[in-house]
Amino acid sequence: MSFIDYYKILNIDKKATEAEIKKAYRKLARKYHPDVNPNDKEAEIKFKEINEANEVLGNPENRKKYDQYGENWKHADEINRQQQQQRQYRSSGNPEYTQSSGSSEDYSDFFESIFGNQYSNSQRGRRVAFKGQDYNAELQLELNDVYKTHKRTLTINGKNIRLTIPAGIEDGQIIKISGHGADGYNGGPKGDLYITFSILNNTNFKRDKENLFSKVNLDLYTAVLGGEITIPTFDGKAKVKVAPGTQNETQIKLKGKGFPIYKKEGEFGDLFVNYHVVIPKKLTEKQIQLFQELSKT
Repeated sequence: MSFIDYYKILNIDKKATEAEIKKAYRKLARKYHPDVNPNDKEAEIKFKEINEANEVLGNPENRKKYDQYGENWKHADEINRQQQQQRQYRSSGNPEYTQSSGSSEDYSDFFESIFGNQYSNSQRGRRVAFKGQDYNAELQLELNDVYKTHKRTLTINGKNIRLTIPAGIEDGQIIKISGHGADGYNGGPKGDLYITFSILNNTNFKRDKENLFSKVNLDLYTAVLGGEITIPTFDGKAKVKVAPGTQNETQIKLKGKGFPIYKKEGEFGDLFVNYHVVIPKKLTEKQIQLFQELSKT
């Protein structure tokens, strides 16, 4: 297998931080995404390379293996075990190997290149199973998208994966879909798929887990005299009574009008609303006289 320089693919330095890797991946993924480059085969190939690079460098454990073993990073765990067994072999002459049926000529040369002639012909009849590579993907959604549970189809390495996205999923949350990674080796299990959610908030609401926060303008007359107003909620509107003498930045709570609670069907957080009392800038002469009279009392 030829060596792939994932750092070069993402245009980053080998000393790049996790944040720099994520930033570089997002930038390139947007640039070469199939939706942006329809029917562009070169862009499609580039997009797959970028995702593959992120699957390795975006995972600290995979990155460490890649930096140490290069093209053989997928076999790092087995290499370490074999090295330990070789040390036991040198000291005791009785290394422990896992015995299984069949032939593994594909891996004999691989291990001989690492351990030299000590990987003798007697070990050629043994095969080692490897779990397939894990895949990492990022799914970008808007806040409105995750207000309700819905289904979505993702295309990962040419395969369509249908998944259900629960309402209330959070920005940066990672879910694992078992068995949707790369095929295993020598009968090993498939890898897993890890999806990181990037939630864009283009609404007037601020979200903190299941609670929402917003600001509502309140005219001076209603703040002083009280009354009833209509307040926007995430999925509609609600009528609220305003107490006389309401002060600026008074906060009220609308129970159950917040965001869905993750994996708790039918349960919602609360909506917290801060009143912003608006002072009128242009008054008629009559209004000025009335305010002057009020000030005297």
